[in-house]
Amino acid sequence: MSAFPDLWLMRHGETVWNAEGRLQGALDSPLTAQGLRQAAWQAALVAGLPGLRLASPQGRAVATARIVFPGGFTCDPALREIDLGDAAGRLLADLERDRPGLFGAGDLGWYDALPGGEGLAALEARMAGFLAGLDGPALIVSHGVTLRMIWALVTGAGRSRLHEAPLEQGRVLALRGGAAQVLRHPEDRG
Repeated sequence: MSAFPDLWLMRHGETVWNAEGRLQGALDSPLTAQGLRQAAWQAALVAGLPGLRLASPQGRAVATARIVFPGGFTCDPALREIDLGDAAGRLLADLERDRPGLFGAGDLGWYDALPGGEGLAALEARMAGFLAGLDGPALIVSHGVTLRMIWALVTGAGRSRLHEAPLEQGRVLALRGGAAQVLRHPEDRG
């Protein structure tokens, strides 16, 4: 039996910067038409499930949560995305071109090398604190790296396996009893 309550993790819908390949971190951009569709799919997948409804306070997560949770939700600042420091707002392709040594390992360890960034250890501590404060099931709308860290902590996968989390926009990652299951809407053909 897992030490964690049941969780349903949802990454915010696609944003303009996601479509451009631009890193957001603490910055923001609006949802695209696809992002709005993805949020509607998530809403259908979690309708009627029990638990707290929580979201990151960042704009893209709030816009998604308004669709997913029409009855309301609570913003929790612990659910914000990892701070990317100087890389926020940059195209990932430009960062890969300018700093190719960051990406050699094929995992997400490069987040630790971003000047002014939060780093994965700090994110892990933040998410461990968040999880310790939960006393029942929760439905969570947040961000890619933040949700990956929750997955890593709940499943025991660890920080070095963040890139393996089965987390995609428009889908729901259900974590129950330490096991992960991806829920996908029938209209999601991606």
